[in-house]
Amino acid sequence: MLVVRNQDGSLRGFHNVCRHRGAQLVPGGPGRTPDGEAPCRSGKFRGAIVCPYHAWTYSLSGELRQARFLDERHGLRREQLSLHEVGVATWGGFVFVNLTPQEAGTLEDQLGPVPESLRRYSLGRLRTARRITYDVAANWKVVAENYNECYHCGPVHPELCDLVPAFRENGGAGLDWADGVPHREGAWTFTASGTSERRPFPELSALERERHKGELVYPNLMLSCSADHVAAFMLWAEGPGRTVITCDFLFAPEEMERPDFDPSDAVAFWDVVNRQDWNICESVQRGMGSRPFRSGYYAPMEDAAVDIRRYIRTRLGEA
Repeated sequence: MLVVRNQDGSLRGFHNVCRHRGAQLVPGGPGRTPDGEAPCRSGKFRGAIVCPYHAWTYSLSGELRQARFLDERHGLRREQLSLHEVGVATWGGFVFVNLTPQEAGTLEDQLGPVPESLRRYSLGRLRTARRITYDVAANWKVVAENYNECYHCGPVHPELCDLVPAFRENGGAGLDWADGVPHREGAWTFTASGTSERRPFPELSALERERHKGELVYPNLMLSCSADHVAAFMLWAEGPGRTVITCDFLFAPEEMERPDFDPSDAVAFWDVVNRQDWNICESVQRGMGSRPFRSGYYAPMEDAAVDIRRYIRTRLGEA
């Protein structure tokens, strides 16, 4: 995909393929970029998109401007050779791409209650202070299922459960994600100490200043919101048994401007929890590949984990 900002400031998205012979307009192989980041690149076009193969030239709105040495005399119809467009919309500082915009509903419909739930975190104004990229040998749906339940938290996350004792209780049943999950007494954020020198986001409610919220935006965005920072996970499916996960740590810009700003307390705590999750997800992936495995069993406290399967089923059909 190509996502570009047009001259009027609007975003447009296109398949990364020339209408002439199918060359990539921005060349690049599969997998990670040379600097180890997720499978995406960034850069600038100088006013137009030019195919590196035969120099067909497109506007940033996708229309074919020029095909070298060709015109209507050769049967060329520019209006029929625009780039293949994809749907692009934004929310909370994130860019969402949809490959079938004619069939999809609006982004607002797909996000459902998430924007209202996270409204006071002002995600759109936060900035990325740190990014960690993980290469996980597990299917992306396994990772999403894991994020959607805390039945595993007691056995897998001792440090996390020390910070949020409610994660141990009844296998994570009955957690109130709508109002946020409470920390242990005296703690209010996801760090080893449960505290930080950073100030809470100014617009949070009294409960949000003391609790933790989490949302899964299907299919591949996971948001974990503390009072002073947000961990944003993006899942990039690289195949049936591999997922590249980028974890961005978002903070208020005024906090990042302070001379003593240091995000390492949150980053270090999350890195411990993340690696515990990815290790157990890889174990699940290996187990699912064993000869007798056909399907799993879902306990009542895992009902939200089953939700990813409902999401997939509605898109694949019962057959």
